[in-house]
Amino acid sequence: MSVLFETSLGDIVIDLETELCPKTCENFLKLCKVYYYNLNAFFNVSKDFLAQVGDPTATGTGGESIWSLIASQTSTSAPRYFTPEFVPRLKHKQRGTVSMAVAPAVGDEHKGGCGSQFFITLGDNIEYLDGKHAVFGHVVEGLDTLEKLNEVFVDQDGRPLKDVRIRHVEILEDPYGDPQGLVVPEAPPVKPPDNSTRIAEDEDPLETLPEEEAEAIRRKKAAQASALTLEMVGDLPFANVRPPENVLFVCKLNPVTRDEDLELIFSRFGTIMSCQVIRDKKTGDSLQYAFIEFDKHEEAEQAYFKMQNVLVDDRRIWVDFSQSVARLNSNWSNDVKMGPRGGRGRGGGGFGGREDLEATRRYRNQSDAAGDAYGMVFDVPDGRRRQHKSRSRSPRRRDQSKERPRHSRSPHHRDRRDDDRERDRRDRRSRERYDRRR
Repeated sequence: MSVLFETSLGDIVIDLETELCPKTCENFLKLCKVYYYNLNAFFNVSKDFLAQVGDPTATGTGGESIWSLIASQTSTSAPRYFTPEFVPRLKHKQRGTVSMAVAPAVGDEHKGGCGSQFFITLGDNIEYLDGKHAVFGHVVEGLDTLEKLNEVFVDQDGRPLKDVRIRHVEILEDPYGDPQGLVVPEAPPVKPPDNSTRIAEDEDPLETLPEEEAEAIRRKKAAQASALTLEMVGDLPFANVRPPENVLFVCKLNPVTRDEDLELIFSRFGTIMSCQVIRDKKTGDSLQYAFIEFDKHEEAEQAYFKMQNVLVDDRRIWVDFSQSVARLNSNWSNDVKMGPRGGRGRGGGGFGGREDLEATRRYRNQSDAAGDAYGMVFDVPDGRRRQHKSRSRSPRRRDQSKERPRHSRSPHHRDRRDDDRERDRRDRRSRERYDRRR
């Protein structure tokens, strides 16, 4: 009578002493049949001593016999443990001995005995366990798996740092009939019964990624750090900003190409919301690139495929989707995490055919002086620049400043005022000395 345990370290085959320990073997086989041991973790591993398992809570205090389990499912009463079967012939002499853990008695109400917990010895001649725990089987295959189990790293409580679990149990032969009320689940469990926070049994903490994947992860982290820095200095409205999908970037333009020309050429693909050729701010000359904003993403995509390398004003233009977020920084935002914010008393959202674009909220209300222009990030409108340069004055003081002409102070005038102050200071001192004498 044998049972096959498929663990995360390998397979273990256990032969049961059904003739010498019939009740213990029946309890063990029926618990295996109802998938009670599936995904159980080895919660106590002592090097060259034993490896304990069979507690669904992985705390060492749980577990019950098959008759107690049936009673809990049928709302009847049955003792949690059964009386252990000690056989003098069966001792813990060799590695791979399988024994039922005997729970101690707690007072008069809770009698000790065997439940579901069992252990496998990892060393030879462990006579200390004889007469204290009931032997009912031996490992006949999988001694190399026991060697791996003996070498696992554990914490101060003996719990492996990386979970070692029983993945599946296969009964090779069962001579016992099912007890009354036994219900076999349709499928084995897929989730561990305990809430373990250890390294998963299928996870390799020392696994290294291929160089390409590791480089991709490093670049992604570096891009996130750079985006956060740009958000802090004000170049980006927020770190997770995305460029709009309905705006095309057109470059290699002829300097004579105007906004109206591009709008007329690209308007055959759909409604154009804005079309702007970027020009030098001082000279007004074209910088030979432009931004074209469509109403829908599909229209921009069609124009991207059709207008690539097309001849416009004797120049082969280059068309690509815009990666600029300068316009979003001043007027619009598309924060995918925060979601729409304009539905509550702020007007409808959406811009350019996209529902996730809406006006950016700032600490101070921003004026719309910039309009729809694609300006630089730190550009200040002319009106605001003049406002910052001049101090605010009341109308009354401004009128007085117009009426009174300003006179330049000469050095002679400044010396005369200093003499007057010195004269007043001497008079004040003389009066004080006179008052003291009186």
